Amino acid sequence: MNNENIVVSQHVDYTEDIQNIIRSNLTPTRIREKLLDYHDNDIALSLDALKREERIRLYSALDTDALVNIFEYVENIDEYLEEIGISKRVNILSHIDTATAVEYLGRLEKKDRDVILSFMSEEAKSEVLMLASFDKDEIGSRMTTNYISVRTGIGVRKVMSELVSQAAENDNVSTIYVLDESDRFVGAIDLKDLIIARADTPLDDIVMTTYPYVYASELIDDCIERIKGYSEDSIPVLDSDNRLRGVLTAQDIAELVEDEIGDDYAKLAGLSAEEDLHEPLIKSIGKRLPWLIVLFGLGMIVSSVVGFFEDVVANLAVIVSFQSLILGMAGNVGTQSLAVTIRSLSDESLTGRQKAYLVFKEARVGFFNGLILGSLSFGLIGAFLYFLNGTPANLAFSVSACTGVALFISMLLSSISGTAIPLLLKKLKIDPAVASGPFITTINDLVAVITYYGLAWLLLLTRL
Repeated sequence: MNNENIVVSQHVDYTEDIQNIIRSNLTPTRIREKLLDYHDNDIALSLDALKREERIRLYSALDTDALVNIFEYVENIDEYLEEIGISKRVNILSHIDTATAVEYLGRLEKKDRDVILSFMSEEAKSEVLMLASFDKDEIGSRMTTNYISVRTGIGVRKVMSELVSQAAENDNVSTIYVLDESDRFVGAIDLKDLIIARADTPLDDIVMTTYPYVYASELIDDCIERIKGYSEDSIPVLDSDNRLRGVLTAQDIAELVEDEIGDDYAKLAGLSAEEDLHEPLIKSIGKRLPWLIVLFGLGMIVSSVVGFFEDVVANLAVIVSFQSLILGMAGNVGTQSLAVTIRSLSDESLTGRQKAYLVFKEARVGFFNGLILGSLSFGLIGAFLYFLNGTPANLAFSVSACTGVALFISMLLSSISGTAIPLLLKKLKIDPAVASGPFITTINDLVAVITYYGLAWLLLLTRL
């Protein structure tokens, strides 16, 4: 293969070009024409680099539809919307994704929120209030009203006409939802099937009546795994009367999965939920403190256990040198097993037999890893103490034998605890992700300390 013909694709930064357009002496019409040559995401990325007065010039040059498309790529639109006049801001919030509008309005003071809502059209206001009525943990709070729907009883030609008509307002056109006269969900039509259907094809022949759906009141945690099981471009969201109220787009689903991973990651770090950059100090402290108190109590127990073996420490000070090795490896092994278990438990169909096999498998992994590292530590620590530290051979290899055996046992038990604890919590209907890394590590520290100093007392101190 000729390497000269290989082209590496990379992102081009158009920020400077966009800045130059805004700073030019062009008329607003020419500025708009030039800006529309760039992708909306490129313009969104350049907003932060522009000065406030330059952004205001951009807002003035572009119409509402163009600004809506740009703001779809902005993670936090608050700062930019505050720079736009109330009339244009209301138009943007009326046409932007409803969930984004709800999030923005939710961060405003009540009086400011009421002012904006009073200027919005009844249709836009109704959609915003409907989404705002759901708790943030309910799937309805994440849906969008950007979808195409048709009534039953019409022909393929009429469906195509409805699609063209509604696409002007709703660009989520890959799936068309079929409703009865009471807006109850009947099924869905794939755009490809509609395009290739003949004009005289009965609508029922191309309607998928087994299309997946969720209810708006369902908790996100309860249905996220079911949603991930489908590869549809959008999933309809129904109310308690089976009426279509919105859809989850592929982007919405991706964000839900990302949020779930972020939440689990936060829990693995000992937090109750993922913290926001702008979260109040008291709230952040409240999330972390309960776990820290639990871990503090467990740490006190670990320290107390070490105190029980003060005779070992007093007579064999060299033992303390290798404590961090035992505790560190036990914690590492436990955290690895925890990660594997949490990932496995994401499969809701996991049977009791499979869970038992998971424990057995992790125990075997811990057994052989502990055996290898325990043997390695026996040889290396013994050689270090004898050749480099000048310790008598009998004592040097007795200490290394104690360290090796303790490492083997603690790694085996840590593998088991890192798997068994989340499985137990799952059985008790507690989110297994709360069996966080710090919690597992502290439990394994306790196991390792008892094992290490207990063996030192039995194998070494009683022989001195």
